[in-house]
Amino acid sequence: MIRIVIADDHEIVRKGLVQVVAETPDMEVCGEASGAQETLSLLRQHDCSVVVLDISMPGRSGLDALKDIKRQYPHLPVLILSTHSEDEYAVRVLKAGAAGYLTKRSAPKELIAAIRKVHAGGKYISESVAEKLASNLETSAGQAPHESLSDREHHVMRMIASGMTLKQIADELSLSEKTISTYRTRIMEKMNMRKNTELVRYVMQHGLLE
Repeated sequence: MIRIVIADDHEIVRKGLVQVVAETPDMEVCGEASGAQETLSLLRQHDCSVVVLDISMPGRSGLDALKDIKRQYPHLPVLILSTHSEDEYAVRVLKAGAAGYLTKRSAPKELIAAIRKVHAGGKYISESVAEKLASNLETSAGQAPHESLSDREHHVMRMIASGMTLKQIADELSLSEKTISTYRTRIMEKMNMRKNTELVRYVMQHGLLE
């Protein structure tokens, strides 16, 4: 029996995932979570086989949760589920230790196939992501400016581009406004930009808010 923890802050989405798993004879949901800390708490309480984790959750993001899980449970496969396009996040989360990446537009049968594959020790990625990973291994030359950002900087960049103020970002991430300001400075330096408007234009052109 494959025992699964499902973490997604949207209850409707989470219940839908639970229903898909419940209809599969060799799988069961051993816990549901709506945030990073709740996910880690469930993993301490249950003997879990696979974690299905939303990348965009309030507070500590799914990417932060992924890193925490891999530190504490290095052999536990984590399947990332996201509304974001593969081009935006897939390579980033795989490098962070995820066993697979699936968009929420995927069919239920694809979710089940992905869970089975990562549970068996494999990686679940699309052909386009596999090609992108291979390309990244060959060379980092010519990479897009945003690919040089750390995971936290990438997250802050998207929040700035979405119109959030530094204070709002600080509150959301439970960090000081000064720390967020430092992140913004680093982002602007790495992206070779001076104004938020330039950042917003770049993010929109590259579809990083999809």
